[in-house]
Amino acid sequence: MASKKIDINKASVEDFEKVNGIGLRKAKAIIKYRKSFGGFSTVKDLSSVPGVGDCIVEQSRTQLTCSNRKRKAVRTPKVKDNVCKEQPSSSGLSARSIRHNQRALFKSTGEHVDDGNSIVSHEGHMSEEESGDEVMFREEDRSNAQHKSRIPIPVNGLFSSHVMKRKGHVVKEEPDSSPGKKFCRDGDYQSTFVNLQKSSRQNLIATQRMRIPSKEHPPDKLAEWLQIFQNWGNAERLMALDELITFCDPTQVRHMMQVIEPQFQRDFISLLPKELALYVLSFLEPKSLLKAAQTCRYWRVLAEDNLLWREKCREESIDDNLVYGINRLRRRHTSRCPWKSLYMRQHQIELNWRTGEIPGPKLLKGHDDHVITCLEFCGTRIVSGSDDNTLKVWSAITGKCLRTLVGHTGGVWSSQMSNSVVISGSTDRTLKVWNADTGQCIHTLYGHSSTVRCMHLHKNVVVSGSRDATLRVWDIDSGACLHVLMGHVAAVRCVQYDGRRVVSGAYDYMVKVWDPETETCLHTLQGHTNRVYSLQFDGIHIVSGSLDTSIRVWDVEAGNCLHTLIGHQSLTSGLELKDNILVSGNADSTVKVWDITTGQCLQTLQGKILLSKYGI
Repeated sequence: MASKKIDINKASVEDFEKVNGIGLRKAKAIIKYRKSFGGFSTVKDLSSVPGVGDCIVEQSRTQLTCSNRKRKAVRTPKVKDNVCKEQPSSSGLSARSIRHNQRALFKSTGEHVDDGNSIVSHEGHMSEEESGDEVMFREEDRSNAQHKSRIPIPVNGLFSSHVMKRKGHVVKEEPDSSPGKKFCRDGDYQSTFVNLQKSSRQNLIATQRMRIPSKEHPPDKLAEWLQIFQNWGNAERLMALDELITFCDPTQVRHMMQVIEPQFQRDFISLLPKELALYVLSFLEPKSLLKAAQTCRYWRVLAEDNLLWREKCREESIDDNLVYGINRLRRRHTSRCPWKSLYMRQHQIELNWRTGEIPGPKLLKGHDDHVITCLEFCGTRIVSGSDDNTLKVWSAITGKCLRTLVGHTGGVWSSQMSNSVVISGSTDRTLKVWNADTGQCIHTLYGHSSTVRCMHLHKNVVVSGSRDATLRVWDIDSGACLHVLMGHVAAVRCVQYDGRRVVSGAYDYMVKVWDPETETCLHTLQGHTNRVYSLQFDGIHIVSGSLDTSIRVWDVEAGNCLHTLIGHQSLTSGLELKDNILVSGNADSTVKVWDITTGQCLQTLQGKILLSKYGI
């Protein structure tokens, strides 16, 4: 059942409070406005009330109605003939009798007469009396002694509104100086007040009947005034607004503030669709995104969007594979924005490298006097292989040995590690698959006829190279040998595997490219004049380091040499390639940074100088 509509010409403050969007303050403002203008013509007239906008009127239109406003004629009370009697000019007339007559006249006319000749008028308060569909008004008795009247100045028969004055415009009013009082005759006294009473009531009734201005019924000549304002320049407009504010009362100034302030407080981001808002925020730097997240709750939700931070990671070339143990960390991580956590972690690592204090070295003791032949680092664990036939798992944080992997019958010369899986190759001609968490040997892989000197792990497939001049492809889950690659005529020293191609370097000075599925050699890269000790392969380029002191860059598809990098003086035993930038470590105690697309050396790091700096 639909609720009863509220008549805006009859409703009380409590009734208006029940309407959506209208509180106590707005309800009182509506009642005051209705009393001042004698009622409303339509529901839309509510938008003219200060603080009640078109939005609230449209929202509450279904709850409101407006009855026709009707007024009963207000009678003019008769003035008694004996209000002011002619008194003797000297002895019979007294000030007390005059004041008595003035009070009697005020009681009958509603006008207040001062003790002097000045005339003072109260504001006309109107109170409602509801009778059926009619809205009647009566003038309240204003003779209350506690009421303080305001004194408007009559202009053309109408009382002018109070002008809001600024501090610079306030002028002290000097008291009237009247050395003597001249009393009027009986007839003049009575006629003056009766005429003033009639004109005042006529003006009040005319004011009540004025139509409330609205968009449908604008004031006269408003369009002309606006056209003149539009034709003015900026200086003229500012001056006009300055003068206009001077003539506004506080209620009108407050209305202007309510209209203007929201225009400067608009949140443009919250007004956009989420996709567009994220697109705008994507142009911010990560540091600015963090500051934007502190603005408000909605901005924080946008600034922590996972896809937004994924793009930031891609801009910085941060990938899952670059963060050690990312899968294990993700399982433990409960953040709703893992890409942001990844970016912050990588940023902190780079910051530590650039500005962090260099911690003291940790000595990992456990292999005694035996030679450490291979080393792998993954997450917070280090795995070392030695010619004492064992591998040891260390904590990179504490430097303690967590466990020892025992099982080989010969020295361990190669190893690979991924998460908790460790693969080792030994002089006993076998490979072993270990669980680094438990120290258990999962598989022992047999097949090579000599020392397993190198290996490379990709997902669950490992490729091993041996001094028997062959390479073998293994499945570490089942322990089965999948393929055997034969073609080298000397020991295989280094190998790389990207899941599609196998690249191997050997003591026969050759670099070979293989298709492991067909077990065929695709290219034999010739150019080195000594043994090949190190390799890097990114799917497009092959980089090989040799005992002949040179580094060569090859095209994997064409099989031709693109660049020969000259600069080292000895064996290049370590290479690292990323985004066409190569870092090489050499036995001449230098580390060089190269651009493999141009073949230029970008930087040379002298190891002896760095070591002497720290007293090592």
